[in-house]
Parts: sequence; C-alpha cells; structure tokens
Amino acid sequence: MWHLMMSRLAPRNKSGEYIRPSSEFRNFVGKEENNPYQPVAGRYSLIVGLGCPWAHRTLVVRALKELEEAISVVMVSPDPIEGGWVFNQEHEGCRTLAELYDLVQPGYSGRRTVPVLWDNQTKTIVNNESSEIIVMLNSEFNDFAKNSTQNLYPEELKEKINWWNEKIYTSVNNGVYRCGFAQTQEAYNQACDELFATLDEVEAALNHSRYLCGDTVTLTDVRLFTTLFRFDAVYYGLFKCNRRRIQDYQNLKVYLRDLYQLKGVAGTCDIESVKQEYYGNLFPLNPSGIIPRGPDMTYLEVGNR
Repeated sequence: MWHLMMSRLAPRNKSGEYIRPSSEFRNFVGKEENNPYQPVAGRYSLIVGLGCPWAHRTLVVRALKELEEAISVVMVSPDPIEGGWVFNQEHEGCRTLAELYDLVQPGYSGRRTVPVLWDNQTKTIVNNESSEIIVMLNSEFNDFAKNSTQNLYPEELKEKINWWNEKIYTSVNNGVYRCGFAQTQEAYNQACDELFATLDEVEAALNHSRYLCGDTVTLTDVRLFTTLFRFDAVYYGLFKCNRRRIQDYQNLKVYLRDLYQLKGVAGTCDIESVKQEYYGNLFPLNPSGIIPRGPDMTYLEVGNR
C-alpha cells in the first residue's frame, strides 16, 4: 500500500530512486522582434504556493529586483482532497491549478506544478520551469525593476554559477527529495551521502567568500537558499535528512541568515505555510498529518546571532 501511494506521489526507477519529471512549458519572455512574449509591466503573473521551494525562488528574485509593481502574484494552496493546488481566489474562471492547465492545453497529461509564469494578455502559460523563470526575471524586466542594477547572473560569473547550479540541483535541491521519496534503502543511502557531501563542500567554499560565487549574491545563492530555509523544519525530519541540521554548520548557518536578511527576502518566507504544506499533505510520509511545533527559526531575524 505504501509503494502504491508513493508511486502516485513520486515516480521512481527500478532501483527505487525518485525521478523528477521535466517541466513542459518552456517559452521565454524577451525583446526579440518575433517573440510573442514581450516584457511589459503588468502583463505577467507568477502563480506560486508559499510552501514550494521551486516557486519560492521566483518570489526571491522578484523581491531582490524589486519587480513587485511589474509582476503580480497569484497564490495557490495544496488541497489533499483535490490532490493538487487550489487557487486562494478563482483565477481565469478556474478553481484549481489543474483546471488552468487544462484550459491552456485541453487533455494535458503532465504535472500541474508551480511556479507558473502566466501571460494575462494571451491567457497562456509561458513557462513552468523555475530555473528558467528566475533567469527571465533577472534580465528581461530591467526596464520596470526598481533595482535594475542588481544582476544575479553576471556574464563573468556564468561558468561558475552554472557549475554550482548543476551540483546543487542534483544533490541538494532535488537531493532532499531523493532522500525523502526514496523507496529502497540503497537509493536513500546514495542520495543522503551525496546531499551531505555537497553541503560539506558548500560549507568549505564559504570559508573564502560571503556568497558561493564571490562577494555578490547570484542565482546560485537564490536556488540554494530556498532549500536551506526549509531544511531544519522539514527535510531534516520528514525527509530523513538528519545527519546534521543547517544550524549545526558554522558557515551555512551564517550564510542562510545573511540571505534571509537581504532586502525583501524575509517577506517571501513563511515557515508555518512550509510546515503545513509538507507535513499536512504528504500523507505517505506523515500519515497522522500532525504539524510539529518547532524548530526555532528566530536566529534568522535581525539582531539574533
């Protein structure tokens, strides 16, 4: 019965390792003459859930670039009865995110995931791949960004950023899911070893610089931040990533707090929603649905060291 429930929650290979399906909507906003998705203030919305780390990335970049007036946000929340995301307020005549996907592409059989970059003009999904959405938010909306000088993906650092992104995605961002959704001991052991080997590597790198690619925050830091923010509260216990907490690392703890205190970032963070969405909705991992009271996250706040 557990394997049946897990197969619906998390597809696996023959070794019991979680395999994340690819995103399917992969268009780009840009100023190219023949591009139907031109950057225009007010034209696009981000559809996000507060508990989702992939959606959280887009909110962090939106905040750092100060794009709040140019790109609106539409909120969804998970509903275990519906088995998916439900709009907090009806959107485009749809009550659920699944209905919106079907509206855009009738008969759609892929995953109905967040984040979604939604085009309010053509009523279409531009993109639902977070790693691509944050690149667009960083570069294509500078005409409307209040913090247009903030470049999270500078040309001179792209090679280093891409190297870290690949390593962190495989073993940390997706690595925590590979631990939590593993369906054999061997798959779990491999994912857990890779996760903490990379965290140790990041810890060592932070001995020499404030951020992963130097003294300037980049997309790599954003991508890592949303996993680290959830780590002690969710992944440590629920996903069995319990070799060490982020608070147990000297550098990672300070790094997480530093990112959290960047202008606008704390406003994108809601640890109670995170716990509710993970512990309350992942029934195969937490059948009781009981939400833990901890951990204490106040060390992230200004003045707490």
